[in-house]
Amino acid sequence: MKFLCVDCDAQMSFAERELPGDGTLAATFTCPTCGRTVAMLTNPMETQLVASLGVQIGGRTVPEQPLELVRTAMDGGRAEAFADDGPARPGHPRWDAAATERLERVPSFVRGMVKRIYTDYAAEHGIAVVTTEIMDSARRELGLEGM
Repeated sequence: MKFLCVDCDAQMSFAERELPGDGTLAATFTCPTCGRTVAMLTNPMETQLVASLGVQIGGRTVPEQPLELVRTAMDGGRAEAFADDGPARPGHPRWDAAATERLERVPSFVRGMVKRIYTDYAAEHGIAVVTTEIMDSARRELGLEGM
């Protein structure tokens, strides 16, 4: 949401945020051209709704980050959820060189999840070594060919 100064047709800048303590939120915006100030006051229900959505009211102290909304929505999740499992564990299939090379071409932020999908597939089918052929077979059987 942005506020425009009616007289100057300039975008108003965030000036101040206050939390009076009664569940409301007050924010003021100032026109950089003429100095006109407007205030916005939310009721407790609106304040709670905005807070539950994770909306930040006010200026930034750090620049925007890639996939910022996704990363903040995932805060509190398991740190290892998308992490690479590292070396094969006992009872889990190992990866041959060609399959490992193909896996390295997968974007790093999903590589751990992709490796887990293929490793679990191989383990469920009693396969000791994940190869590119096994990866192709898993893609077909799991319906991942369009990805």
